[in-house]
Amino acid sequence: MLTLTEKVLFALALLFSAYGTYLGFSKVFKTIRRGQGEPLHVSFWGAVKALGKWIIMKPIWKTRPVASIFHGMIAWGFIFYFLVNFGDIVQGYVPGKFLGEGTVGDVYRFLGDIFSISVLVGMTWFILRRFFLPSKKDLTYHDNVKLIKNVKVNFLNLTVHRDSLIVGIFILSHVGFRFLGETFTIGLEQLHAGHGDPGQPFANALSPVWAGLSESSLVFGQHLCWWIALGLILGFLPYFPYTKHFHLIMAGFNFWTRPERTSLGAMDPIDFEDESIEEFGVAKIEDLPKTHIMDAFSCIMCNRCQDVCPAYTTGKELSPSALEINKRYYLNEHMGMLADGGESEQTMLDFAITESAVWACTACGACIDICPVGNEPMFDILNMRRNLVLMESSFPGELQNAYRGMERNGNPWNISAADRMKWADGLDVPTIDENPEPDVLWWVGCAPAYDPRAQKTAVALAQVLGAAGVNFAVLGDAETCTGDSARRSGNEYLFFELAKANIETLNEAKAKRIVTTCPHCLHTIGKEYGALGGNYDVIHHTELLAELAAAGKISINTGATTDQITFHDPCYLGRHNDIVDAPRDVLKALNLPAVEMPRHGKKSFCCGAGGGQMWKEEEAGDATVNTTRYEEAAGTGARTLAVGCPFCLTMMDDASKTSEQPMVVKDVVEIVADAMGRNGQA
Repeated sequence: MLTLTEKVLFALALLFSAYGTYLGFSKVFKTIRRGQGEPLHVSFWGAVKALGKWIIMKPIWKTRPVASIFHGMIAWGFIFYFLVNFGDIVQGYVPGKFLGEGTVGDVYRFLGDIFSISVLVGMTWFILRRFFLPSKKDLTYHDNVKLIKNVKVNFLNLTVHRDSLIVGIFILSHVGFRFLGETFTIGLEQLHAGHGDPGQPFANALSPVWAGLSESSLVFGQHLCWWIALGLILGFLPYFPYTKHFHLIMAGFNFWTRPERTSLGAMDPIDFEDESIEEFGVAKIEDLPKTHIMDAFSCIMCNRCQDVCPAYTTGKELSPSALEINKRYYLNEHMGMLADGGESEQTMLDFAITESAVWACTACGACIDICPVGNEPMFDILNMRRNLVLMESSFPGELQNAYRGMERNGNPWNISAADRMKWADGLDVPTIDENPEPDVLWWVGCAPAYDPRAQKTAVALAQVLGAAGVNFAVLGDAETCTGDSARRSGNEYLFFELAKANIETLNEAKAKRIVTTCPHCLHTIGKEYGALGGNYDVIHHTELLAELAAAGKISINTGATTDQITFHDPCYLGRHNDIVDAPRDVLKALNLPAVEMPRHGKKSFCCGAGGGQMWKEEEAGDATVNTTRYEEAAGTGARTLAVGCPFCLTMMDDASKTSEQPMVVKDVVEIVADAMGRNGQA
């Protein structure tokens, strides 16, 4: 127990620390409230789910199993240390042991001992890994990635994360001195009672080091360690909101308040009829939605997002991790100004990300899917594109033709709308006017209607549907582009106009069910039109094919190819809409041998066409995204590469033309048509 003087000094220190901590937390939440949109959504069950994710760290186990184990050792130990620190304060003021000498107290001290070692071992491993293994890919950035000042510092001739260094030293010191203090306490017990405390196995094992010290020396060591351990906490707490360690608290809030989206990548619409809106998209950091300002405070700086980013891994300037870290450091530096209602003098392009990086994003959603704390850096980029396009008229020149085509002819190829149904010449493809009550309305999409290679997919699906006796119809010339590429390249107004027209058309058609040939159409109509009043039952053509196969309506030609097949999961099919099994079920039904790529399902690597990339030149890097993915497919040894998206079909087909490992690239429905003996012929 402390002396009276120590009690008074600690009480004063506690008050000063509490006040400083309050100021820090207050600035953080005032800064978050500077963000745009409605107040953060909260709910009781949301809080329960958030607490569960926070405690078990469910999202972190998706990758890096070894690092995740050590992270768990630290996180769970530090969670328990909330109780430990409280207990130590009580013991400083009240005689006896916290929670007493009974079973509860014994369990508490045992867990405190175990978790102390857990944290010390885990933190030591991370320090060795982060500071002395600088070649680790997840701890570095390309030289072309923008990083704000002070993200990295020199430590022992190593370039390291400043925050990682500060937090690492703090955790080791705090837990280390607290553990050391317990060894002095056990030493006193041995001196007085002749025995130690086997209930604290690690501290008890180390306590003999102090054998031979006088009682006054042991008391001095006990008090010194108590003051250092808790003094570090009191000194660190006001600084806590400015460190990466703040994610320990903010991750829970992030999960709790994260917007409920219809899918991983569903974007929020802009209300163009609201005349009070003067600025569209994001230019400055306070233009971000509240939840995306919170992302910066939640970031672990683990770099998992950049590990899966197709732009970063092919050498582009984009790192979603660096984006969040740059946001965080800028907020730390300007938090007082922002909390008090001031305006940023810099745009995010000035400090957070380069314009080249903004346009390198494929909107694949991998960064969102992998993030262990629920961050959504992809939306920051897409919102910045909105500002560049709508407010600055600044975008890659190649997109102009696509925009013009969507505006004038309803398709990004800028081919006459009158030619939309030419692909169906000679085929029995009824329009909605000819068959006004179909069981399935087929949304063909622009690529299958206009792109010569993708047209073969449309032909194959028409043949399969006809052979299977499906009652279907298409919209014909009434169909126009869904606006996916416009929206994800920042031209939200063009998307808005296209969406309104399509919703009116679909409502008139009164479709029971819509099937799409393109995952981007599936996502846009099924997951984003709802926010504009268009709610429809939309499925992908591989889902319909799987249903037909299960019902025995697809007959297989036993003479079909037996070449081994690998399936490439389109980002907007697997990751964005969780449709992973259907295409594989179709291939299984055809009795075709299949092999998986290392990255498949929701962890699939992008083809490089999403986010408007289909219509522009790819940013400079070490490699192109499509060839990187194609080489992974060729590496499986398969002879056929199956896809389920016309964009992926084009990108993989282009990559195959320059590869030394040729593969046949086909949509799943083309493979079905071949297996049915139709071979793509009318």
